[in-house]
Amino acid sequence: MNLIINPSTNKADIFSQITTELFNMGFEVFSQDQTRPWGGFFVLEEKDAAFFAQIYFPHLEMSGMQITHKLSPKILVIAPNKRLSWQYHFRRSEVWKVIAGTDVGVKISYNNEEPADIEILDSGSFIQIDNGERHRLIGLNNWGLVAEIWRHTDSNQPSNEEDIVRLQDDFGR
Repeated sequence: MNLIINPSTNKADIFSQITTELFNMGFEVFSQDQTRPWGGFFVLEEKDAAFFAQIYFPHLEMSGMQITHKLSPKILVIAPNKRLSWQYHFRRSEVWKVIAGTDVGVKISYNNEEPADIEILDSGSFIQIDNGERHRLIGLNNWGLVAEIWRHTDSNQPSNEEDIVRLQDDFGR
Protein backbone atom coordinates (compact mmCIF):
# COMPACT_ATOMS: atom_id res chain seq x y z
CA MET A 1 0.00 0.00 0.00
CA ASN A 2 1.36 3.35 -0.99
CA LEU A 3 -0.32 5.66 1.49
CA ILE A 4 1.21 8.72 3.05
CA ILE A 5 -0.42 9.33 6.40
CA ASN A 6 0.56 11.56 9.28
CA PRO A 7 -0.65 11.80 12.87
CA SER A 8 -3.05 14.67 12.10
CA THR A 9 -4.88 12.79 9.32
CA ASN A 10 -8.40 12.05 10.51
CA LYS A 11 -9.77 8.52 10.61
CA ALA A 12 -12.42 9.07 7.93
CA ASP A 13 -9.79 10.29 5.43
CA ILE A 14 -7.53 7.33 6.20
CA PHE A 15 -10.39 4.87 5.70
CA SER A 16 -11.33 6.58 2.44
CA GLN A 17 -7.73 6.36 1.17
CA ILE A 18 -7.49 2.68 2.14
CA THR A 19 -10.83 1.88 0.48
CA THR A 20 -9.61 3.43 -2.76
CA GLU A 21 -6.25 1.67 -2.55
CA LEU A 22 -7.83 -1.74 -1.89
CA PHE A 23 -10.23 -1.24 -4.82
CA ASN A 24 -7.34 -0.25 -7.11
CA MET A 25 -5.45 -3.37 -6.05
CA GLY A 26 -8.43 -5.55 -6.99
CA PHE A 27 -9.61 -6.50 -3.51
CA GLU A 28 -13.25 -6.69 -2.53
CA VAL A 29 -14.06 -5.32 0.92
CA PHE A 30 -16.56 -7.52 2.78
CA SER A 31 -16.94 -5.08 5.69
CA GLN A 32 -15.19 -2.34 7.56
CA ASP A 33 -15.39 -0.98 11.08
CA GLN A 34 -14.36 2.60 11.85
CA THR A 35 -15.97 2.57 15.30
CA ARG A 36 -13.13 0.89 17.21
CA PRO A 37 -11.59 3.31 19.72
CA TRP A 38 -8.10 2.11 18.70
CA GLY A 39 -8.71 2.66 14.96
CA GLY A 40 -10.57 0.04 12.97
CA PHE A 41 -10.29 -2.60 10.28
CA PHE A 42 -11.27 -3.83 6.85
CA VAL A 43 -12.37 -7.43 6.30
CA LEU A 44 -11.69 -8.60 2.76
CA GLU A 45 -13.60 -11.31 0.94
CA GLU A 46 -12.33 -14.79 1.78
CA LYS A 47 -11.98 -15.51 -1.95
CA ASP A 48 -9.19 -12.88 -1.99
CA ALA A 49 -7.13 -14.68 0.69
CA ALA A 50 -4.65 -16.29 -1.73
CA PHE A 51 -4.08 -13.01 -3.61
CA PHE A 52 -3.79 -11.12 -0.30
CA ALA A 53 -1.20 -13.65 0.94
CA GLN A 54 0.70 -13.41 -2.34
CA ILE A 55 0.89 -9.60 -2.03
CA TYR A 56 1.65 -9.27 1.69
CA PHE A 57 3.12 -12.64 2.69
CA PRO A 58 4.98 -13.87 -0.43
CA HIS A 59 7.51 -15.73 1.72
CA LEU A 60 4.78 -18.04 3.11
CA GLU A 61 3.42 -21.05 1.25
CA MET A 62 -0.38 -21.15 1.11
CA SER A 63 -0.37 -24.82 2.09
CA GLY A 64 1.59 -23.94 5.23
CA MET A 65 -0.67 -21.02 6.11
CA GLN A 66 -3.89 -23.00 5.96
CA ILE A 67 -4.79 -24.97 9.05
CA THR A 68 -8.42 -25.70 8.12
CA HIS A 69 -8.59 -24.35 4.54
CA LYS A 70 -10.21 -21.14 5.80
CA LEU A 71 -8.29 -17.88 5.91
CA SER A 72 -9.67 -14.42 6.65
CA PRO A 73 -7.69 -11.44 5.29
CA LYS A 74 -7.93 -8.09 7.08
CA ILE A 75 -6.29 -4.67 7.18
CA LEU A 76 -5.91 -3.22 10.69
CA VAL A 77 -5.75 0.56 11.12
CA ILE A 78 -4.06 1.51 14.39
CA ALA A 79 -4.45 5.07 15.67
CA PRO A 80 -1.56 7.01 17.19
CA ASN A 81 -1.08 6.36 20.90
CA LYS A 82 -3.81 3.69 21.12
CA ARG A 83 -3.57 0.04 22.14
CA LEU A 84 -5.67 -2.95 21.26
CA SER A 85 -6.61 -5.11 24.21
CA TRP A 86 -4.16 -7.56 25.79
CA GLN A 87 -5.80 -10.66 24.34
CA TYR A 88 -5.73 -14.17 22.97
CA HIS A 89 -7.94 -16.42 20.84
CA PHE A 90 -9.18 -20.00 21.05
CA ARG A 91 -9.97 -20.63 17.39
CA ARG A 92 -7.34 -18.80 15.37
CA SER A 93 -3.72 -17.99 14.96
CA GLU A 94 -2.70 -14.82 13.15
CA VAL A 95 0.03 -13.54 10.87
CA TRP A 96 0.71 -9.82 10.65
CA LYS A 97 2.81 -7.61 8.42
CA VAL A 98 3.25 -3.86 8.90
CA ILE A 99 2.39 -2.38 5.50
CA ALA A 100 2.43 1.36 6.20
CA GLY A 101 3.76 3.50 8.98
CA THR A 102 6.66 2.68 11.24
CA ASP A 103 4.92 3.61 14.45
CA VAL A 104 3.55 0.23 15.40
CA GLY A 105 4.55 -1.81 18.42
CA VAL A 106 3.63 -5.25 19.65
CA LYS A 107 3.75 -7.12 22.90
CA ILE A 108 3.66 -10.90 22.82
CA SER A 109 3.84 -13.29 25.74
CA TYR A 110 4.97 -16.84 25.48
CA ASN A 111 4.34 -17.51 29.18
CA ASN A 112 0.95 -15.78 29.65
CA GLU A 113 2.42 -12.69 31.30
CA GLU A 114 2.62 -9.31 29.62
CA PRO A 115 6.26 -8.53 28.81
CA ALA A 116 7.70 -5.20 29.90
CA ASP A 117 9.15 -4.17 26.54
CA ILE A 118 7.40 -3.15 23.36
CA GLU A 119 8.92 -4.48 20.17
CA ILE A 120 8.89 -1.69 17.57
CA LEU A 121 7.89 -2.93 14.13
CA ASP A 122 9.11 -1.23 10.97
CA SER A 123 7.26 -1.31 7.69
CA GLY A 124 7.68 -4.83 6.29
CA SER A 125 8.00 -6.47 9.72
CA PHE A 126 6.33 -9.88 10.02
CA ILE A 127 4.83 -11.43 13.17
CA GLN A 128 3.18 -14.80 13.69
CA ILE A 129 0.90 -15.26 16.71
CA ASP A 130 -0.04 -18.78 17.73
CA ASN A 131 -3.44 -19.93 18.92
CA GLY A 132 -3.75 -18.99 22.62
CA GLU A 133 -0.69 -16.72 22.62
CA ARG A 134 -1.20 -13.41 24.46
CA HIS A 135 -0.63 -10.32 22.33
CA ARG A 136 -1.31 -6.61 21.95
CA LEU A 137 -0.87 -4.31 18.97
CA ILE A 138 0.10 -0.74 19.84
CA GLY A 139 -0.06 2.51 17.89
CA LEU A 140 2.85 4.78 18.70
CA ASN A 141 3.26 8.31 17.26
CA ASN A 142 1.57 7.86 13.89
CA TRP A 143 -1.13 5.79 12.20
CA GLY A 144 -0.06 2.25 11.36
CA LEU A 145 -1.49 -0.26 8.90
CA VAL A 146 -1.13 -3.99 9.40
CA ALA A 147 -2.07 -6.74 6.96
CA GLU A 148 -3.48 -9.63 8.97
CA ILE A 149 -4.63 -13.14 8.12
CA TRP A 150 -6.68 -15.17 10.54
CA ARG A 151 -5.72 -18.82 10.30
CA HIS A 152 -8.82 -20.62 11.57
CA THR A 153 -8.01 -23.65 13.75
CA ASP A 154 -11.54 -25.09 14.04
CA SER A 155 -13.21 -25.85 10.70
CA ASN A 156 -16.55 -26.51 12.43
CA GLN A 157 -16.56 -23.13 14.20
CA PRO A 158 -14.39 -20.53 12.46
CA SER A 159 -13.12 -17.66 14.56
CA ASN A 160 -14.95 -14.34 14.65
CA GLU A 161 -14.82 -11.10 16.65
CA GLU A 162 -16.36 -12.92 19.64
CA ASP A 163 -13.25 -15.15 19.79
CA ILE A 164 -11.32 -12.47 21.66
CA VAL A 165 -10.46 -13.10 25.29
CA ARG A 166 -9.55 -9.70 26.69
CA LEU A 167 -7.22 -9.83 29.67
CA GLN A 168 -6.81 -6.04 29.85
CA ASP A 169 -8.44 -3.30 27.81
CA ASP A 170 -7.97 0.47 27.79
CA PHE A 171 -11.58 0.98 26.69
CA GLY A 172 -13.43 -1.09 29.32
CA ARG A 173 -14.65 -3.76 26.92
